[in-house]
Amino acid sequence: MSSTEQFTVQEITPSYWKVTFSNGDINLIDPDTIEQLAELVTRIEQAPDLTVVLFRSANPDFFMAHWDMLADRSRVAAMKPAASGLHPFADNLYRLGKVPAVTISEINGRARGAGSEFVLATDIRFAGPGAVLGQFEVGIGSVPGGNPTGRLPRLVGRGRALEILLGADDFPAELAAAYGYVNRVVPEDELEQFADTFARRIAGFDKVAVREAKALVDAVTQPPVEEFGTALTTFFRTSGRPENTDRIKRLFAAGLQQPDGVELDLGRRVAE
Repeated sequence: MSSTEQFTVQEITPSYWKVTFSNGDINLIDPDTIEQLAELVTRIEQAPDLTVVLFRSANPDFFMAHWDMLADRSRVAAMKPAASGLHPFADNLYRLGKVPAVTISEINGRARGAGSEFVLATDIRFAGPGAVLGQFEVGIGSVPGGNPTGRLPRLVGRGRALEILLGADDFPAELAAAYGYVNRVVPEDELEQFADTFARRIAGFDKVAVREAKALVDAVTQPPVEEFGTALTTFFRTSGRPENTDRIKRLFAAGLQQPDGVELDLGRRVAE
């Protein structure tokens, strides 16, 4: 476990927590994130009075950039299955989508790949005008592993889900809202206050009513656990194949995983 905490939890009240994510220059998701998120989800599940959790980023340009493509693959492969039987990465996203508390993402900046999968696991997504979402994995020869293949069709419909997944392009905030990828776009200088006010509104309601209403919606919208295992297995099988090495090397040479490189325009650059 890293000594650096990536998720800073501010317990505003017993019913309302605000969680801020921070990890390096562009908020990459890495093996430490997997372990720390598992602990955080358990903490959320076990908080008796918690009604709503608001997720934010410490970086205004990157909510969660994507998976760290230089991470130790052997460490990830060696992680023991969770109680669900899933690999911890998949288990985190499955469990996050089912916690009793309402989860809200306040999205400033970019949320691609695993970052997009994280916000899709939350219940409600508010975006600033500069937010960018996308699933770029097909553009580098992989299948997304966090089950956006299951969540997006239920959220935006089959055709738009295929456009997002197979086009591997960036979706700026306004287009993401038009598709239903996010709930709405809020002016930049109002986003933080808007998300906080909405979270406090829910936190002030009866917890049982909130929990039971969410459970009824979950029953008809949440993907089954089996989908998460299949998605991650397919990701492991398709990622890192030699026929895509040159494409990935080119992206790294152009500044992949750097704050001022291709990360600023990744959707366009993966198709070059």
